[in-house]
Amino acid sequence: MSITGTQEILGTGVVAGYAFADAVWVRPRPELPQAGGVIAEELREAEYERFTAAAQEVADRLKRRAAGAEGDAAQVLEATAKMATDRGWLKQAKKNINSGHPADFAAVRATEKFVAMFEAAGGLMAERTTDLKDVRDRVIAELNGTPEPGLPQVDGTAVLLADDLAPADTATLDKDHIVALVTVLGGPTSHTAIIARQLDIPCVVAAGLELEELQAGTPLFVDGATGQIVVGADEAAAEAKVAEYRETSARIAQWRGPAQTKDGHRVQLLANVADGKAARTAAESQAEGIGLYRTEMSFLSASQEPTVEEQAAVYSEVFDAFPESKVVIRTLDAGSDKPISYATLEEEDNPALGVRGLRIARDNEELLARQLDAIAAAAQKRGADAQTWVMAPMVATAHEAQWFAGLCRERGLTAGAMVEVPAVALMAEKILPHLDFVSIGTNDLTQYTMAADRLSPHLAYLTDPWQPAVLRLIQRTCEVAREHNVPVGVCGEAAADPQLAAVLTGLGVNSLSAASSAVAAAGAQLSELTLEQCQEAARVACDAAGAVEGRTAVRELLANA
Repeated sequence: MSITGTQEILGTGVVAGYAFADAVWVRPRPELPQAGGVIAEELREAEYERFTAAAQEVADRLKRRAAGAEGDAAQVLEATAKMATDRGWLKQAKKNINSGHPADFAAVRATEKFVAMFEAAGGLMAERTTDLKDVRDRVIAELNGTPEPGLPQVDGTAVLLADDLAPADTATLDKDHIVALVTVLGGPTSHTAIIARQLDIPCVVAAGLELEELQAGTPLFVDGATGQIVVGADEAAAEAKVAEYRETSARIAQWRGPAQTKDGHRVQLLANVADGKAARTAAESQAEGIGLYRTEMSFLSASQEPTVEEQAAVYSEVFDAFPESKVVIRTLDAGSDKPISYATLEEEDNPALGVRGLRIARDNEELLARQLDAIAAAAQKRGADAQTWVMAPMVATAHEAQWFAGLCRERGLTAGAMVEVPAVALMAEKILPHLDFVSIGTNDLTQYTMAADRLSPHLAYLTDPWQPAVLRLIQRTCEVAREHNVPVGVCGEAAADPQLAAVLTGLGVNSLSAASSAVAAAGAQLSELTLEQCQEAARVACDAAGAVEGRTAVRELLANA
């Protein structure tokens, strides 16, 4: 049943599901102050104390929210709280106040400097401008004694609209009232998308400026799979779609693993985590283990390299959540959008194509060696049958694969690599024989295949894992992997899409790893299909002219299966 209305807006769907409710907009940001009167010199110290008190109050408020959240939401809130008391930001604000600026305008000037730095860095750093502007606005509101900007009070249910939701708002959404998210900006890997997946709220990003014309109170139908937003939809038809979605959600909630197709073909479903807390949450889901442990999160918060002992203690927290199960660890994926002061270059003209991931170890092998030592030390405490697999990010050549595998095997670790650089898929017959497994990072593989920044809202139509070019590279990787008996996993955001999970299974992928909240949906989808139907879905997706055509064709195929 197709939903039609008086107007249709098309964005990028990032969390599947249907919703129908009136629109609400986030509370407006405070009007930014302009340069005005000069603070007398004898009052400047007190003005800076007023500024730091406001910043600390904002940080404490965010920390309290973080304590009540979990997983990605807690991490995002904690990271945003740290921004409010960042020494560099406070130092710049103090400099501005010592020049005579009032505290609120000092916050604006300090933020302008760091926003320019983040935008110049590009990638994830550029995306953090949303976080920093959010902190600025909260501090200004605190200084002015006005309500915090952000989420409105909703009594019934609503579709929340925003230019780009701040992480602190997305992480504290009430699912009982907010039934869908739609943003003007954003991308498939933005904080909004990541947390919406965790909360399992239908979500559409990069809907464009047309969205800003919608008034609060406008009834909207949202399709989180296709990115369709329908204004003036038939109420009965829209409610029927929502009822269908709720029925599907209830069925998914009842699904229990292990995952397999209707005819018994096994697919391992794993979770993506960044720390022990997320791993413990994953252990309570239907995930069979961990398919991606992002170790760089431990490095990003440190001013100097953690010792082998400190790293081993952190890794043990994740291992303890799955003491007898497979855990796949990704070695330090720093550089580009995740700079680390003691490990990465300060400036690169094009950091996304620069010294990142495994490339850091070319000039700093000891950094990698110490991390592998820490992983091996932590793994020694695991059960005899527990699998500890280690993979390197940004592998591009057979020599790199062979070198990394040697370092792992010297320490008794199972060696693998990420398939993120298209060259690995194209040269798979030369690279895979050196490895025990590979895992496909669809976010970066899509970015590099389509030559499009995965964080750019303007290029979200390109950075779609349904792109046939990306699926064909995955297909080739799986074909060569079968010849060499090398398991293939997928740990990018593509694994969180149930219908794309069916396509990936049809291509020959052995394991799928996603946010723990997305695991059951993928498992439930696979349980309704045979392997042959998954293979037909893969053929249809690979043969499509583009991402939209492929997604639509597979959706119709599976609906009739």
